Amino acid sequence: MDLRNVAIIAHVDHGKTTLVDELLKQSGAFRENQQVAERAMDSNDLERERGITILAKATSVEWKDTRINIVDTPGHADFGGEVERILSMVDGVVLLVDAAEGPMPQTKFVTSKALALGLRPIVVLNKVDKPDAEPDRALDEVFDLFANLGADDDQLDFPHLYASGRSGWADAELDGPRKDLNALFQLIVNHVPRPRQQKRKDEDFRMLATTLGADPFVGRILTGRVESGKLKVGATVQALSRVGQKIEQFRVTKIQAFRGLGQQDIEEAIAGDIVSIAGMSKATVSDTICALAVDEPLDAQPIDPPTITVTFGINDSPLAGRDGKKVQSRVIRERLFKEAESNVAIKIKDTPGGEAFEVSGRGELQMGVLIENMRREGFELSISRPQVIMRDGENGLEEPVEEATIDVDDDYSGAVIEKLTGARKGELVEMKPAGVGKTRIVAHVPSRGLIGYHGEFLTDTRGTGVLNRVFHGWTPHKGPIPGRRAGVLISMENGEAVAYALWNLEERGKMFIGAQAKVYEGMIIGEHSRENDLEVNPLKGKKLTNVRASGTDDAVRLTTPVTLNLEEAIAYINDDELVEVTPSAIRLRKRYLDPHERKRMSKTA
Repeated sequence: MDLRNVAIIAHVDHGKTTLVDELLKQSGAFRENQQVAERAMDSNDLERERGITILAKATSVEWKDTRINIVDTPGHADFGGEVERILSMVDGVVLLVDAAEGPMPQTKFVTSKALALGLRPIVVLNKVDKPDAEPDRALDEVFDLFANLGADDDQLDFPHLYASGRSGWADAELDGPRKDLNALFQLIVNHVPRPRQQKRKDEDFRMLATTLGADPFVGRILTGRVESGKLKVGATVQALSRVGQKIEQFRVTKIQAFRGLGQQDIEEAIAGDIVSIAGMSKATVSDTICALAVDEPLDAQPIDPPTITVTFGINDSPLAGRDGKKVQSRVIRERLFKEAESNVAIKIKDTPGGEAFEVSGRGELQMGVLIENMRREGFELSISRPQVIMRDGENGLEEPVEEATIDVDDDYSGAVIEKLTGARKGELVEMKPAGVGKTRIVAHVPSRGLIGYHGEFLTDTRGTGVLNRVFHGWTPHKGPIPGRRAGVLISMENGEAVAYALWNLEERGKMFIGAQAKVYEGMIIGEHSRENDLEVNPLKGKKLTNVRASGTDDAVRLTTPVTLNLEEAIAYINDDELVEVTPSAIRLRKRYLDPHERKRMSKTA
């Protein structure tokens, strides 16, 4: 059967996974009466909840006499490690662009990787049936983006289609019949070349491992594209590291190919196929699986270095161990190193003492997803504030800069620009109208300046602004950037919070807890209305007397407390604070719980 390998890349929420759903349906991958969940490719619980693609996944459809392997890639730059590896498996890309928004930062990030690999893109302008769609403008912006990213003449001469993924149609003309996705299938077959690896069927077997999985029955599973030769079940092969060191020799126990949403056992894989194999015990991502006669590994795509680091430690608060089952540092260490093995964009380092671990990654969202997965698995952790990783460059100490693209109502654009270019040391790059009453702002802002900014941004824009960010490059260190201005309210007692005490504390600031919440000494229970920290007693009840007077027994009515989610909590804390994460709770606390230690620290400060 004729073969095509293609990846679909897009910005978050541009309709990529919905389009893949329609491709699967119209290719006959599902039975007519089969019940299929919406966004079927988003199989992970977090992906469904957040509406984003986190893990790169492959699927396969048959159209006429051609098998098309489709790779669904993450749209967020924090998961760029997935994108960089997965693009090495395909021969073409479909770039999906929202006809109203145009190419966005994550589009730019993934497209630059695809163009650098020499892949010729197909552009699909999605959601053209929306009332605010401007497909012609979006198409011009895509061309400008390709030119700015250094695309060659062949890549600039890209074909394009107009589509609506939700309605299930794609046409070469804007006023086409709007019936089905046949135009997209046909364009993929005509434009994407056959795998060049198919010409190497008679060579020794080689395959570069790009993703790592596990199965409770067959153990470790590696997925990749066969670069040359053939592989049969039962064959003995070896694994080579990036530098050519022999890792292990093993017998292949299973070969699986992607068929629709599932995988099917096959007896033989040939050059060009994207398959998963089992039987190894040590081989991992970026290793070369090859015949015993091969001694040179395949080139692995380089991964961009991490930009932030977060310290994961054991939960040593007074409430530790009441909620989760996995609380020991040994168990946390094993889980983190297991994550780093399959996710090459994450680096783990032990700290002196062995009670905490420095985890380096690409962004706050990537860290947040890892922590959320661990708390759902029963872990209890203490998490530090993210720190930006600096480097020694040509200009001395350099720090990472991100390109922030912001769509905001005209009324709030002044406040946003003032915040970004003032204390946060950003530089305004572009400002232009983005539809009726909207402004698009593009700024280069140090990564340090954007940590903790998102909550403030939503407040400044009354929740209507949209902020997208992507790694841009490095710049000389810009000096100190102030963090959170407000102080916090710190509990000075252990026990359960009393409604009467919280009611009296409301004039001091915003509360993070409600009545009967468990608190302990050093726990942060609210935000102070002033810049200094304040120790308070949330357990202080009302003194009872036998005197009754009008107004003394009014019911206590508390303001609804502010509930911080995981990313907001991590971004909110200062350097001397921690986030306590358990399966059912997210608490903030001071790093120093001991009152004598806290008093000593405040004196030295």
